[in-house]
Amino acid sequence: MPVRAWVALRASTVESRFEALHGLGLVPLIGREAELALLLNRWERVREGEGQVVLLSGEPGIGKSRLVRAFRDRLVREVYTPLSHFCSPFHQTSPLHPVIDLLERAAGFERDDSPTKKLDKLETLLAQATPDVTETAPLFAALLSIATGDRYRALELSSEQQKQHTFKAILEQLTGLATHQPVLALYEDVHWADPSTLELLESAIDRVQSLPILVLITCRSEFSPRWTGHAHLTLLTLSRLGRRQGTSMIEQLTGGKPLPAEVLAQVLARTDGVPLFVEELTKAVLESGLMTEEKDQYVLTGPLPPLAIPATLHDSLMARLDRFAPVKQAAQTAACIGREFSYELVALIASLSEEALRDALNGLCAAELVFCRGTPPDATYRFKHALVHEVAYRSLLRSRRQQLHARIATVLEENFSESAETHPELLGHHYAEAGLGDRAAAYFQRAGARALERSAYLEAISHLTRGLELLGSLPESVRAQRELDLQLALGSALTAAKGYAAPEVEQAYLRAQALCDQIGPTPQLFPVLHGLYRIYHVRGDLIAARKVGEHLTELAQSRRDPSLLVEAHRALGVPLLWLGDAVLARAKFEEGIALYDARLLRSHSYSYGIDPGVVCLSYAALAWWVLGFWRPCAREEPECAGIGRGIIPSPYPRFGSGVGCLAPPVPPGSAKHGGVGAGSRPALW
Repeated sequence: MPVRAWVALRASTVESRFEALHGLGLVPLIGREAELALLLNRWERVREGEGQVVLLSGEPGIGKSRLVRAFRDRLVREVYTPLSHFCSPFHQTSPLHPVIDLLERAAGFERDDSPTKKLDKLETLLAQATPDVTETAPLFAALLSIATGDRYRALELSSEQQKQHTFKAILEQLTGLATHQPVLALYEDVHWADPSTLELLESAIDRVQSLPILVLITCRSEFSPRWTGHAHLTLLTLSRLGRRQGTSMIEQLTGGKPLPAEVLAQVLARTDGVPLFVEELTKAVLESGLMTEEKDQYVLTGPLPPLAIPATLHDSLMARLDRFAPVKQAAQTAACIGREFSYELVALIASLSEEALRDALNGLCAAELVFCRGTPPDATYRFKHALVHEVAYRSLLRSRRQQLHARIATVLEENFSESAETHPELLGHHYAEAGLGDRAAAYFQRAGARALERSAYLEAISHLTRGLELLGSLPESVRAQRELDLQLALGSALTAAKGYAAPEVEQAYLRAQALCDQIGPTPQLFPVLHGLYRIYHVRGDLIAARKVGEHLTELAQSRRDPSLLVEAHRALGVPLLWLGDAVLARAKFEEGIALYDARLLRSHSYSYGIDPGVVCLSYAALAWWVLGFWRPCAREEPECAGIGRGIIPSPYPRFGSGVGCLAPPVPPGSAKHGGVGAGSRPALW
């Protein structure tokens, strides 16, 4: 009989581990009819234009992803846009990692694509939701770390503005897609989501209510979102299977052939209704050699030993790995990389020949412990479940794990330099697990700086705190400077996240000041003192703020740095003004204004959070006002050179015109004098 032949054209583009397995014999969904019906009901509402959100929760292994797969199978004849976001335990502090991953998959990025080619693909993707991509493409390019060259105008936005514009662009893309056809936006494993993704998800939940969009979120039971009060949100919790349902699932795995009664009883008792455990323990028993398969049943080969059936999921999975001894090494090596790994990376790390590695990976796939997407050497693999990954990882001795993590970090640096640039926290993780604290701290510092640039303050705090935790074993000579760098960055992140006057902010800057004293003269002392100044100013501790301002002024003068002097004059002038010394405060602001050069001080707005020239101008006006150099002006007044009521040339011509009239005091006897008596002090009105 003729056999139809097929040729592989390219790597599969399926999105998840369940899509990769689909068609290879998934166990039919059992005991979830009511939950599936609820999801289909919510989808019907979506098709009618009523946006819905479903939060699907349950313990590990309870079947959340399996239910999602069954739901999507029921939509196979529907016309809709799927948007699948996958959160990862290795990227809990990588800002918007699930969104970036989705965009890269949807655009079809390849590792060897040039920036120009990536931009072309990105524009094609964005055009599906908007006719004009010129405004949004630069934001997405920045999010995806794609160099734009001269193709787009540079983004002249602060980090916070860029973050908000990017969020808006992502949500507008979602809205644009929904105008064409319904959208299924899946967010899987959000208990591992980074804070920025959770923030974006909260905004998406607010927006979808009037759009044909179903947001389907899966999470573990312990995850407690803050956005459960919406009328269009449904909470769906998966419970464990009953005995009858567990038996039915076992029969599906055994091909309908019943197990011996004592074996069935032990499997049901030890799995306790957790579907993943039922599946894995049943397979472990079938592979154990305790039974023989006959025509219509399984029969024990002898008396059932007391400990023959593993008591826990961990024991069951370990038993399966041990029986596949040739593939255990590959599983352990891959587990150090992460839940998902590429053939290219594991091949560079594993001490196996190419043939042995492929056989080992094929064995893992055949045992359904790992799922594969694509064909080696372009294949990507994913452990079936987080618990499977954890068991493989924990089965390694600590010393061997450290060796593998060190090897992974080195290979990533040498062969995947883009990962080191875009995901420095990943290298930080591997170096930390390898016990190389200094190198790990350096990468966490880079990760913190990158997160700060994106206004991902909680992620930045996590990275920088982790970096500080790794410094304990370092020599004092190395530790002080590294800790100072981290503390200074942490102070900025904490300020943005918790406010200037939070105790944690002061603690970070005081520690940084102590490190400056320990190290000796260092350029970092100025930003450290500036951070302390802001704390005292916001708290209203004006005496302390003035003292720090004086220190800043002395430091800037000793360095003869005009840009630092502008900052110092501003920092000293503000507390002087509030303490009542308006004359000296005005003088300080005037000195700052005289030195101000916007081009030279552009970076200071990012380093110190303000534009010192603008602040000097603002407070100088207040100082003039307190001193009485203010009166309302009208166009008909000959002393006023303005062109309309309240509009006059500024006393600082470089900054344009201002509002109001800063004019010399009017003589007390003048008809225009607004005072209530004689005296040398000009009136305020």
